[in-house]
Amino acid sequence: MPDVPVKLYLEKLLKDSRSIARQLALLSGPAKDKALRAMAERLEADGGAILAANGKDVDAVGKSFEGDVKKDRMKAAVARVRMTADSIKEMAERLRVIADLPDPVGAVTARWERPDGFQVERVRVPIGVIGVISELTPLVTVESIALCVKSGNLCVFRGASEWSVTHQAIERSLREAVAQCGVPAGAWIVIDRPEKELALELMRSAKSLDAIIPRGGSGLRKTVMEQAKMPVLCHDGGLTQLYVDDDTDIPLAQNVVINSKVQAPGAANSLDTLLVQQVIGRQFLPPLINRLLDQFKIEVRGCPKTIALMGQMAMTGHTAIVPATETDWRTQFQGPVLAVKMVEGLDEALSHIAEYGPCLTAVITTTRYESAMRFTREVDAGAVFVNASSRLNAGESYGMGADIGLSGSRLHAKGPIGLEQLTCEKYVGFGSGQLRLPHPVPETYFDAIMLKRP
Repeated sequence: MPDVPVKLYLEKLLKDSRSIARQLALLSGPAKDKALRAMAERLEADGGAILAANGKDVDAVGKSFEGDVKKDRMKAAVARVRMTADSIKEMAERLRVIADLPDPVGAVTARWERPDGFQVERVRVPIGVIGVISELTPLVTVESIALCVKSGNLCVFRGASEWSVTHQAIERSLREAVAQCGVPAGAWIVIDRPEKELALELMRSAKSLDAIIPRGGSGLRKTVMEQAKMPVLCHDGGLTQLYVDDDTDIPLAQNVVINSKVQAPGAANSLDTLLVQQVIGRQFLPPLINRLLDQFKIEVRGCPKTIALMGQMAMTGHTAIVPATETDWRTQFQGPVLAVKMVEGLDEALSHIAEYGPCLTAVITTTRYESAMRFTREVDAGAVFVNASSRLNAGESYGMGADIGLSGSRLHAKGPIGLEQLTCEKYVGFGSGQLRLPHPVPETYFDAIMLKRP
């Protein structure tokens, strides 16, 4: 029997999403927390079955590389897909952390009274139906579902095909866990068909989706930004740039650079461009670049000044750095590559960050208060840090528990998109007969009973 066409399949899948989203929006906080804790317990109980399902995905990835002469590529792909007992434990722990967070739905963010006695409130409400297209690990799957459930949204999740069997096992465990917790059936949707056309159709499903979030590389983000017919809530896009001031604690700055780049090179908030005040370049850069190249296997691409400074390294047996191109200053690498530029001072650093944007995370290392304050004021970024790793631009680091992505947008929210950012605000007013003047009934007969006469 032939498969149902992608468009019809998706329309049927999303048919009741809006009505279910309305039910989710009305779930009480305790009911949602109970469901999330039940999900955590069930994942731990079903850990063996989930790992067995993951084993099938690992085997499938391994077979797809049969005949590939580059064995390192196969090993890296298999390692990326393979899960362990610690992976299950991390998922369960993340669910419990989200359950412990305050419920954002119904929170009153502001309240005031007008001179005529009209009382106004701003109240947080769910966004509605949120699509997530991910190329990342099953931890992102669990986080996305959990964050949407907690914030009263319906999550439509489309994961990477490498984890298709794993996703099915996880989704089955989660669904069975909440069956007795008062959560409506269909509280989230996990799409398990692999066709790329399905992802494109999801991006165009503006009648069913209120917002969409891409989680993955630049190719996915670019496609979503070009094809989506609904708002893109966040897309992890934008550069991470770090400026080392001439007045700085050098060991601190080197540690911040290494952590920002090496701790997770593939992350959206890992360092892309390092800007160094040229006065301290000779003291700061050689030992740092040596460690990046030799110890951490980071490819370094330098400006002409950096190349001239480090040029002798190739003759002494060190791995050489390579000249940076104009494209490198605009690239979010999400991998073991770092662009390095020496600048004359803070003015040039600020101009570079402004020109080669958008900026997702910006960092300055300095001991000069005036430089720190100017940097935080003038840099337009999702997050701006002083003397701290760019990797801290994450919901967990801010005490938000978890996030569904990072935003550098000028609209809705900057930085991590957590529970509060998965809601919007509506106005609620309480009156006692207040009217907007002038009232169409003459003031002499300013009485509602007059309107009832024939």
